[in-house]
Amino acid sequence: MDMHTVVVGTSGTTAEDVVAVARHGARVELSTAAVDALAAARLIVDALAAKPEPVYGVSTGFGALASRHISHELRAQLQRNIVRSHAAGMGPRVEREVVRALMFLRLKTVASGHTGVRPEVAQTMADLLNAGITPVVHEYGSLGCSGDLAPLSHCALTLMGEGDAEGPDGTVRPAGELLAAHGIAPVELAEKEGLALLNGTDGMLGMLVMALADLKNLYTSADITAALSLEALLGTDKVLAPELHAIRPHPGQGVSADNMLRVLAGSGLTGHHQDDAPRVQDAYSVRCAPQVNGAGRDTLDYAAVVAGRELASSVDNPVVLPDGRVESNGNFHGAPVAYVLDFLAIVAADLGSICERRTDRLLDKNRSHGLPPFLADDAGVDSGLMIAQYTQAALVSEMKRLAVPASADSIPSSAMQEDHVSMGWSAARKLRTAVDNLARIVAVELYAATRAVELRAAEGLVPAPASQAAVAALRAAGAEGPGPDRFLAPDLAAADTFVREGRLVAAVEPVTGPLA
Repeated sequence: MDMHTVVVGTSGTTAEDVVAVARHGARVELSTAAVDALAAARLIVDALAAKPEPVYGVSTGFGALASRHISHELRAQLQRNIVRSHAAGMGPRVEREVVRALMFLRLKTVASGHTGVRPEVAQTMADLLNAGITPVVHEYGSLGCSGDLAPLSHCALTLMGEGDAEGPDGTVRPAGELLAAHGIAPVELAEKEGLALLNGTDGMLGMLVMALADLKNLYTSADITAALSLEALLGTDKVLAPELHAIRPHPGQGVSADNMLRVLAGSGLTGHHQDDAPRVQDAYSVRCAPQVNGAGRDTLDYAAVVAGRELASSVDNPVVLPDGRVESNGNFHGAPVAYVLDFLAIVAADLGSICERRTDRLLDKNRSHGLPPFLADDAGVDSGLMIAQYTQAALVSEMKRLAVPASADSIPSSAMQEDHVSMGWSAARKLRTAVDNLARIVAVELYAATRAVELRAAEGLVPAPASQAAVAALRAAGAEGPGPDRFLAPDLAAADTFVREGRLVAAVEPVTGPLA
């Protein structure tokens, strides 16, 4: 099997597969077991559809309209109508990778054999992904219960050959034209299929999985920038000793301390507390970096556990059980995912905050232990990195607003049938902004800390080999070193890309070994 092909079976998927499909265009195939499970579940739904007794989702209306029994001749229209009416999103388009994750994760649940969808519908979902056709999905429309209804409806609309979608060339066209151009026949939805395509937590889960991948890189990057700042401030690495963290055994704290210690190995800058400006201890933003970074890491680990459970889940209502029953349930409620999305926004904001405090310390001549004001070449003539810290502070302020939980809110809908909702989609959307901002914040600290380390080196103090590797790689990436004032935005953008793409971690690991 080609390494770029993801096989969808009956037992869920992995975070790595989600990222491969969403971000890297991996092909998707249905396993034989999945096709068999789809066919078996469909037989159950067809049998129930033939009975005179109403069955929710098969022969009834939906939500607050579930009490109406729908006759055979109106059921195809019912399925089309639920998709069309629920495709009611508004606002800017959602990013391509989010929509691909949304589609792939819905296919994951469909392939479980618990939804009653026909194999040919599942195959068409895979065909859309493989053709690079991306439905137009809008920012607003999901309450996170019953799942991500409006976003998923826009995806289902494309399956029907209706609405708009983006082709592999990036051009938005009518979905019917795109399907025809790729030889894909639009689906004619049968009983239960419209509902099954809409009723899941797939959008919020996809965004959670991708945020976790991004935050893993950013937390390791922040350990590196914290170490560089400690070094530039002539701090002590004694606070990173393993025996100190062993007596408060939070796993993430120990990992962050170890990362920092390895970055600082061989430094000639650390431990100068008793030189010209004696001090007993470093400031909290320096000394407590492992505790703050580590607590965030532990939160990431918990969020990954929740994501793993959700990736193994079949989220639909009603569901087809192995014994042949079709039962209503509440598994579509997004609370488990919404909570951890909010938790991650909180820890991201705090990580950004402590990064900014170290940056400010590097720029303040009263607290930087001999560094020039604002790391400027000729302070007064030059402003140095003064406004870079302003930009970082503005980002941190927004991060604090984004940390306000969405999941604590609920607005009833569907004539009070859906009277408590998760707002998980909203939690995921604001987390994506928070992750983007965090990368920029870490990049500003990196830019300031590397400049400060270079200024120390010019004084004859030798930075750690890992620090030297970070400085050299950042300079090669286009972010220049100390000197007179220049147009700063391009340097900060280069540092942002450098951090975001994982190149900071890659630069130091040949010296430190793999960092966690």
